[in-house]
Amino acid sequence: MRIPILKLHNYLLISIQIDLDDQSAIQFQEDLLNKIHKSGATGVVIDLTSVDIIDSFIAKVLGDVVTMSDLMGARVVLTGIQPAVAMTLIELGIHMQDVQTALDLEQGLIKLRQELEG
Repeated sequence: MRIPILKLHNYLLISIQIDLDDQSAIQFQEDLLNKIHKSGATGVVIDLTSVDIIDSFIAKVLGDVVTMSDLMGARVVLTGIQPAVAMTLIELGIHMQDVQTALDLEQGLIKLRQELEG
């Protein structure tokens, strides 16, 4: 199942509403990078509110998505990170110090706008 990627002005909005498996995570990575390339988006908000658990592969793909998006000129804000997901990321050694986070989608958009538009 594909994860919908919505465009709002120069931003892409993604709300992950499914349990991510390896295949859907890789498909999401490819879809997002292609959408950034085609749309010229400068910012991405990825909402993880519905993601309750995460394994090492999904965590790595998520970290890679952030890095790859940045390389393509799009800043990423992660929103709605659940406590179990945050703990798993740290336990797996995936530190996202340079990644902006926010409590919810609305705050993520505000943070992205402040960062990109000053």
